[in-house]
Amino acid sequence: MTTPDTSDLMTRPPPGAAADLYVGEVMHRRSRPKAYEFVYRVFNIVLDIDRLAEPPARCRLFSHNRFNLFSFHDRDHGPRDGSALRPWIEEQLAAAGLSPAAAQVRLLCMPRVLGYGFDPLSIWYCHDAAGDLRAILYQVKNTFGDQHGYLLPVGDDSAGPSDHEFDKIFHVSPLIAMDARYRIRTTSPDESLAVLIRESDDDGEFLVATLTGERRVMTDGALIRQFLRVPFMSLKVIVAIHWQAIRLMLRGVKYTNRPQPPAEGVSTPPHPARKDAA
Repeated sequence: MTTPDTSDLMTRPPPGAAADLYVGEVMHRRSRPKAYEFVYRVFNIVLDIDRLAEPPARCRLFSHNRFNLFSFHDRDHGPRDGSALRPWIEEQLAAAGLSPAAAQVRLLCMPRVLGYGFDPLSIWYCHDAAGDLRAILYQVKNTFGDQHGYLLPVGDDSAGPSDHEFDKIFHVSPLIAMDARYRIRTTSPDESLAVLIRESDDDGEFLVATLTGERRVMTDGALIRQFLRVPFMSLKVIVAIHWQAIRLMLRGVKYTNRPQPPAEGVSTPPHPARKDAA
């Protein structure tokens, strides 16, 4: 495990900031058919989608829909056509009967770095007018350019972790079959970020992945430190995905051809939110 970066802990970002920076790690551990584990340093941002045009204070190295050292582009998320994200997420929530959850929406994602971006998992945390978390959209991308979102409600105990369990219907890795099921636990990011993903099939659990991070003030200094700490992170993510796949194939893991993605861009699994331990 790497040593946590504490260089930006002197000043905490204010609650409800337009943009927050989360510095941490991603971990994958697979138990079969071949065991492997890796841990990488990463950083993510959490954005209030209604304040995307509001630049973070003391931060000129991050831009919205413009080239910069770090940037966020609307066309990387939601409908992926460059249109505004607010109408799109409202439409998805309304279709699922979750309109109250559209009062405030925060998006967890990886930024583009020098114009290049790839984000395997972005998470939309949807809150009601009282500030309670009411729905989560897990938006998954694969390296073939496909994207699919799983939209699920959050139970009444919105202050605690949200546990969701649902069937996999979107192809992610050619080394993992489609006949699988996810269990995901997360909370709306505050001082820290924690996402736990478990994947299983009829023979039991075979993959555990985590994303963790600590909140930092999003300033030019903080962004430069992360660029030096994890240079060209977006490109590193793509390279790491393919490198791990090559290693597994060399060890005999079967390659699965990519099926057609789901016809609908967002699905609402029929399984209710769960509050049992993940």
